[in-house]
Amino acid sequence: MQTIKKLIAEKLKEGILSLGAPEAPEVADLSTMLEYPPDENMGDLALPCFKLSRTLRRAPVQIAAALADCLGDTVCVEKAEAVNGYLNITVSKEYLISNVLSGILAAGEKYGSSEVGRGKTVVLDYSSPNVAKPFHIGHLGTTVIGHALKKLHEFHGYECVGINYLGDWGTQFGKLIVAYKRWGNKEMIEQGGIDKLVELYVKINNAISGNAEQGIEADPALGDAARAEFKKLEDGDEENLALWRWFIDISLAEYEKTYKQLGITFDSYKGESFYTDKMPAEVAKLRDKGLLKIDDGASIVDLEPYGMPPCLILKRDGSTLYPTRDIAAAVYRKNTYDFDKAIYVTSAGQSLHFAQWFKVVELMGYDWHEKLVHVPYGTVSINGAKLATRTGNVVLLKDLFRAAIEEVSAIMTEKNPDIENKAEIAEAVGVGAIVFYYLSNSRIKDINFVMEDALNFDGNTGPYVQYTYARTCSVLRRAEGEGDSAPLAITAPDEAALLKVLAKFPERVSAAIADYEPSVITRYILDVSAAFNRFYHNCQILNATDPAVRATRVELTRATNVVLGNAFPLICLKKMEKI
Repeated sequence: MQTIKKLIAEKLKEGILSLGAPEAPEVADLSTMLEYPPDENMGDLALPCFKLSRTLRRAPVQIAAALADCLGDTVCVEKAEAVNGYLNITVSKEYLISNVLSGILAAGEKYGSSEVGRGKTVVLDYSSPNVAKPFHIGHLGTTVIGHALKKLHEFHGYECVGINYLGDWGTQFGKLIVAYKRWGNKEMIEQGGIDKLVELYVKINNAISGNAEQGIEADPALGDAARAEFKKLEDGDEENLALWRWFIDISLAEYEKTYKQLGITFDSYKGESFYTDKMPAEVAKLRDKGLLKIDDGASIVDLEPYGMPPCLILKRDGSTLYPTRDIAAAVYRKNTYDFDKAIYVTSAGQSLHFAQWFKVVELMGYDWHEKLVHVPYGTVSINGAKLATRTGNVVLLKDLFRAAIEEVSAIMTEKNPDIENKAEIAEAVGVGAIVFYYLSNSRIKDINFVMEDALNFDGNTGPYVQYTYARTCSVLRRAEGEGDSAPLAITAPDEAALLKVLAKFPERVSAAIADYEPSVITRYILDVSAAFNRFYHNCQILNATDPAVRATRVELTRATNVVLGNAFPLICLKKMEKI
């Protein structure tokens, strides 16, 4: 619809000038003013003419009537009506067939994409789990939102660098080293992998803090021992470094299983430890610029003039903190990738942290501070239960995926027991159901995950839209290339309605990128699926007797297949030709 809006906006600008206005809004602005009416009986697009009252010094009703006449010979307009100060516009069916449908089929896998980002680099920091801790459902947000944003930007021509900023440094490794030396052994970890590391981590935390329910008394000395082991790690102790590297390798092997299920890859795994030797230069720069202040022995940057608490740079003992590392990492990434935009996908609970160190980067004089973008998202729970690795209260993502895959497999066994590649399809649909369920919500909203809702084949779910895509594949297989020779024409309302939804894909992609909001694509996929399924049920496709009608409907099915096929990868959803 972007092209249609532009054509209409060009005519509107001519009309406004013809009405005696000294100047008219730009075509891009007029295009933005065009809205989608709440009722299809009002047309396909509407211009609220009150927005032009000041420019034309006329009442909206008069403006709408005058501009309706100006659109009479517009190639893409079938009808323009003035109604209560609105200009309601119906798009020509002939234009839909000759330009929109043909444009989708001609563009194919490029439909909806653009070159707007060509020559620009976007760095995305997402997923970034803490080493030696498994993925739980709380990690799903940063992982799938971040990757969706990467795919969206790539679709618009940007060069994207996906960075997995591993949490591979900090006192938690001191705790884990103490726990391993006290209660673990090599055989235990090799057999149990990351699950055993988590058991050790939970055990040491309970031992340090105490756990009344389990009858464990607090042992603060273990906390001191953990800090001492981490200090040895910082000082380069070979034994501790070897354990640390081993823990990382075990963790990455586990994470890669999840990433493979999601179809996600990263360009860099540089974690927090990589920036250890890069922080002193940034601390020195802060000190040279007079930005560091001493507060109770700690080094801070005072942000009170900007309405924020101070940003802590160094602890009293001189050790660094998250802002120090994030600043050093941003400088390194700018020097390495010369990014046009650096996107950080983390929970909304870290919004203040990012606002603080973004401001510190600005105060340091880095002129690229405005290119730093924090994309926050809400919390996720299961039946209202909060998640915490420290206490062992987690729902592991691999367990959630496994349950979803098993459920889908059971449904497939009942409905289609002879289908080929059942295991592959069950994994794609099961994992896709969880991802789609998550990305169906605006990212900033808190989510209470309900498995039964996510796996519903009849609701607005991942299985529903994947089944819709598979349905288009089935029709096209049976069509055997039909639809290429007969003349095309729209003869039913559901045909036109489907084509109008398909025409919106490019602007939906643009909106998702502008708002950093993958749910725009998820909701759009649901709109396409609903429109196609209405068309499928109300319009005979392969059984249509008129060759032109049959050809048109086959090509509409093909266009739907193209659009869904292009949209699915943007939200980490796999395309399955059979379900």
